Amino acid sequence: MLDRPNPNGDRVDGNILNMEHKSFVGMHPVPILHGMTVAEYARMINEELWLANGVKCNLSWIACQNYDHTKSYILPVNPSPNLNASRAIALYPSTCFFEGTVISEGRGTDLPFQVFGSPKIDPKFVSYQYTPRSKEGAKSPKSMNEVCYGFDISKVPNDFVEEKGINLNYLITMYNLYPDKDNFFLKNGFFELLAGGPELRQAIIEEKTAEEIKASWQEGLFSFLEKRKKYLLYPDFK
Repeated sequence: MLDRPNPNGDRVDGNILNMEHKSFVGMHPVPILHGMTVAEYARMINEELWLANGVKCNLSWIACQNYDHTKSYILPVNPSPNLNASRAIALYPSTCFFEGTVISEGRGTDLPFQVFGSPKIDPKFVSYQYTPRSKEGAKSPKSMNEVCYGFDISKVPNDFVEEKGINLNYLITMYNLYPDKDNFFLKNGFFELLAGGPELRQAIIEEKTAEEIKASWQEGLFSFLEKRKKYLLYPDFK
């Protein structure tokens, strides 16, 4: 395989997937931001015997030149119509949680995953409004043709995004502003799949702070970082 850089490869953050909630959007016991390239991650999957029935591949790779985990990398091709900018890719680990809620994650706008809001939010508490429309990659976006009130974070500085890793304050803020909290999280269980289990939803309902929630991740992250070291092909961030 030809390895390639990870545009979010300079950060590790998030809770470790509870394998009872394994799905297409979360297959292995790793955090949301695992900070590994494709080849590094493939090595981990292979050596940890995470493939079905413990199958192990004869894996080989060609490493990237002049890359390490301290370097930023901008993808030359958008991976999705809804990840149409490097800022959207950087913010996605934080704003993708809105996909499991009633909050619009900006699909149907020019700034998907960089704006978020809802028609039910009181506009006096927010700083931005937008109207999702049907467009490529978002034929029927949430709140289509309705004015949404929320926030535009498309100009958040890169160093702030990197420092925060996964920023839970976006999600917590919208939960606190939303008037119908019993229906904030979708009833189909998709939020739990995105979050790797029910713990994040429950912590938000219990009014835990972002700092408290992230503190609960640290033991799992420490164990993952130790495991990750075995599979790195490039100098790591400190």
